Amino acid sequence: MRLFAKAMLVFTLFCLNANAQQRPHYTQYILNNYILNPAISGIENYTDLKLSVRNQWVGIDGAPTTYYGSLHAPIGKKDFNTSPTSMPMKGQNPRGRQYWLEYQAAPAHHGIGLQVMNYRTGYINRFSGNVTYAYHIPLSIRTTLAAGFGAGILNVSVDRSKITLANPIDPAIGSGTGEIRMTKPDLSAGLWLYGSNFFFGVSAQQILPTRMPLVSSSLNKSTLVPHLISTAGYRFSVSEDISLLPSVMARYIPSMPLFTDINIKAQYRDLLWIGGNARISEGFSAMAGLNISNTFNIGYSYDISRTRFMLSLMQRGTHEIIIGFLLNNSYGDTCPRNVW
Repeated sequence: MRLFAKAMLVFTLFCLNANAQQRPHYTQYILNNYILNPAISGIENYTDLKLSVRNQWVGIDGAPTTYYGSLHAPIGKKDFNTSPTSMPMKGQNPRGRQYWLEYQAAPAHHGIGLQVMNYRTGYINRFSGNVTYAYHIPLSIRTTLAAGFGAGILNVSVDRSKITLANPIDPAIGSGTGEIRMTKPDLSAGLWLYGSNFFFGVSAQQILPTRMPLVSSSLNKSTLVPHLISTAGYRFSVSEDISLLPSVMARYIPSMPLFTDINIKAQYRDLLWIGGNARISEGFSAMAGLNISNTFNIGYSYDISRTRFMLSLMQRGTHEIIIGFLLNNSYGDTCPRNVW
């Protein structure tokens, strides 16, 4: 454990003093692209509530843990393609080929939402809270473009009481054993183009480059840098009951290599799904989920890392769980209609 403690200290100070990745990973981003792109606010016919926990390197003290909650809903949306009296006949797949042939873009409408995230790794804790807004406008009978933004706060803190050093005074973290913290404004923006069988989105998180001098030291030059994210996916109908959704996500962070995720998701009717994710040069994961009713669903993923970082010898995998609630679901949807 001494080796791990030293490694975590190096990792912590690296995060403080370099333009490293400053936002957490989400393996099941395909279930909740809203956490990456505010333009998705209000895309469905219901209020979408999701709660998630991601536990990385299970069993190792100080390993990264992420919690988030997201909530978004449409305002003034009228979906003429679906009504409470036009539900499919018993035995018919509500997401079968006929539904997608009759798919129509909803009229222009607004969306609002809320995102709360807490990401702890080692001695660093990052908390953010943002409100979001989006406007959805149809470009054609089957295609819609949404634009959105989010604004809120970002708080970064370091708990010095959990750090043990040979030299009790380190200029990178200052002296003392109390907690040091700083709060800064946070801003995000995005675009989302979607239709009956595809989506394409671009977004920017942490738009405002901000210095975070947690202590008065020339060694502490931490700067919050923008994270640029692009996602795209295309849905295929394998049969009347099975659909296949391959997708890709690319993340660009200044001074770092491009991060790329390749995802595949197979869904049976609107009941259950399985999938896999490959994070280029980093690892892979397996995923599965159930749409238990028209008010509740759950997804789970397990990651295996291929990192060459010194902690790889103690890597024990990563668990991620997402629980979703469909509130004010007057159409009785059991799975999304516009993001799958």
